[in-house]
Amino acid sequence: MKKHIFLTTDGACIGNPGPGGWACILRYKEHYRELWGNDPATTNNRMELKAVIEGFRALKEGCSITVRTDSQYLRDGITKWIHNWKANSWLHKVKGEGKQPVKNRDLWEEIDRLVEQHEVTWVWVKGHATDSDNNRCDSLANDAAKDLLRSS
Repeated sequence: MKKHIFLTTDGACIGNPGPGGWACILRYKEHYRELWGNDPATTNNRMELKAVIEGFRALKEGCSITVRTDSQYLRDGITKWIHNWKANSWLHKVKGEGKQPVKNRDLWEEIDRLVEQHEVTWVWVKGHATDSDNNRCDSLANDAAKDLLRSS
């Protein structure tokens, strides 16, 4: 039986684009681990994707994972949109502009590759509400982004 992991993720950006931060919390039974990092020139969406990537990378074996995110972009992208993106050579329709390359393709491809190793359930949680892990990730991601401003 695979380990069941709860992975809570969040991304932040000061300006968009601008300095960004990502964070995730991994929970397995009584074990708890926080990870975070930053990027000096990025977008909020890239940080949302980076958070889940780093959470998956921290796992040493295939697991059953419940990913908890306040990003509908992340949840809908991996559960709904990615199938058409791949079928259409990573292009999607943009109203009034025709087909355009999918933004953040590099990160979506990495998530798609990482997901294959696990059994994943994607759950949207309301951001800035009563979820303690989501609030902690928000704080860590924002602090990571602010660290870039303090160090420059």
